[in-house]
Amino acid sequence: MDFVKLEMDGALATITIDRPKALNALNRQVLSELSDAIGQVAANRSLRTLIVTGGGEKAFVAGADIAEMANFSNAEALAFCEQGHRVLDSLEALPIPVIAAVNGFALGGGCELALACDFIYASEKAKFGLPEVTLAVIPGFGGTQRLTRIVGRARAKEMIFSGDMIDAAKAREIGLALEVVPPAELIEKCKKLAANIAKRGPLAVAQAKRVIDAGADLKLGDANAIERDGFMKLFATADQKEGMAAFLAKRPAEFKNA
Repeated sequence: MDFVKLEMDGALATITIDRPKALNALNRQVLSELSDAIGQVAANRSLRTLIVTGGGEKAFVAGADIAEMANFSNAEALAFCEQGHRVLDSLEALPIPVIAAVNGFALGGGCELALACDFIYASEKAKFGLPEVTLAVIPGFGGTQRLTRIVGRARAKEMIFSGDMIDAAKAREIGLALEVVPPAELIEKCKKLAANIAKRGPLAVAQAKRVIDAGADLKLGDANAIERDGFMKLFATADQKEGMAAFLAKRPAEFKNA
């Protein structure tokens, strides 16, 4: 892959969008490579967490590639939009937790990429925004919907209608970013969280992610029914037996993802 790097280190995978001359902008090739990387992560059952970040010091992903999009026909615009949705949907659907390490500009498609992750840790230098209206278009990779679900309708409208950027501190204030750290500490902060998650029962973490996401837009009673089903199913796993036996024996658990 030319612009997407995939690294696997034990239970941790890291995907880096690395197209520095274009501030890591997303074009059709980058999206295709990103899809391939996500597919490799999905196929590796030894992985417990994924970090997504941008190469260099300036940008996470500065947006979609305007030079490529400028002369799209309606059909080409739809195909590009659909490609972006497929890729980000596949990222969001991964059973392992996905951490966005936002190290710089996360604008347009870059902000949408971060929104498709389970949570965002941001560098103090990070900037977020959905500036598509300044180009007379709207977000096309799920930004109008995911941002609304995270920060609420009014905040999402404020960001999308104005097209303005917000800094990392504001992103944390409105609930877009979980934590803001000095640039030099960002990746280590994400790796520390990833290592902590990796110690937990992997089937339980995956089930918790499934239950939370599946129930988020349902009535409470329907969502709780999904939780009950997920809770019950884990009692058929070897990891559940091991986890509770280890607790009673006062020893560390050795989970097998089974």
